[in-house]
Amino acid sequence: MHLRAPAIVLAVRSHGEHGAIVRALTPDDGVQPGYVRGGHGRALRPVLQPANAILGEWRARTDDALPGLTVELLASRAPLYSEPLAAAALDWVSALTAAALPEGQPYPQLYAALDGVIAAVEAAPAARRWAVALVRYELLLLAELGFGLDFSECVATGATQDLAYVSPKSGGAVSRAAATGYEARLLPCPAFLRDGGGAEWGDVLAGLGLTGHFLERDLLHGRAADALAARERLVDRVRRAVA
Repeated sequence: MHLRAPAIVLAVRSHGEHGAIVRALTPDDGVQPGYVRGGHGRALRPVLQPANAILGEWRARTDDALPGLTVELLASRAPLYSEPLAAAALDWVSALTAAALPEGQPYPQLYAALDGVIAAVEAAPAARRWAVALVRYELLLLAELGFGLDFSECVATGATQDLAYVSPKSGGAVSRAAATGYEARLLPCPAFLRDGGGAEWGDVLAGLGLTGHFLERDLLHGRAADALAARERLVDRVRRAVA
């Protein structure tokens, strides 16, 4: 096995005294794990920061062996970790992607979208420009893994207008008329998720609540406590920022 490709660092785990096992997302070969000799040392630790862009080279003698990985830094996101809100966003999208995606399966759209979210955080750490992109990334990830939400029509009536809610069971949209009397049992569906465009902070928080429900239920339940904790930190910091 020999692969040389750009990648986004998703997760790093110490292995032995100085090494590290790294999982990184490549454009065409999906999530690839690798052992980095000296990866836990002072020289490579800044390179292996989650959300960093690297050029990786994976080599293994057999398909079953964990490849050795050498890395070259392409773009460092380390300065963003001094910003609490930006750091929470990078921690979350990295942890989510690492926890949700199987290894070795290509997800080129997710790679491009994740790269776009990280670039948006880099351009505006205060969240006004990246929060909407982050929610849309979560929706895309759900869809790519077979748990997409359906905003095309009301699951109760077939109506295509005034779709204000989502069923927490089916993931289908519900019109405002069909939701009458059941609003408390449904999840608000902000307009930017259906129609595109920007969003006010209240809509961003509603979007995070919507995607969070399905991420925890369908992808992360019972096997990704660290990822869910990272998301809780992000949502808490967004709420503080807009309060």
